[in-house]
Amino acid sequence: MQTKKCLIMCRTGMGSSMMLKIKVDKLIDKKGYPLDVTHDAFSGFAGQQNVDVIVTMEDLIDEFKGSKAYVIGVKDIMDMEFLEKELDKYFAQVSE
Repeated sequence: MQTKKCLIMCRTGMGSSMMLKIKVDKLIDKKGYPLDVTHDAFSGFAGQQNVDVIVTMEDLIDEFKGSKAYVIGVKDIMDMEFLEKELDKYFAQVSE
């Protein structure tokens, strides 16, 4: 499968997006997801709209309604099981 682009975003691009990136990187190591992961502040989204997956905090989901990307809204940064299930769902869809 071709490597997909994943953008992890939060409001400022420092705290929660960096923590989510670390979690996604761990899942890549565990599951072998073909993801190229970057993180940024929400303000940086305009320049990075060519992405396949967006991982963000749940309160920012509505900001990505016009995006073609698969959007994952995270409620609890520590919930790796939720993140893994959502990425599994995404990869099940793109492999069909």
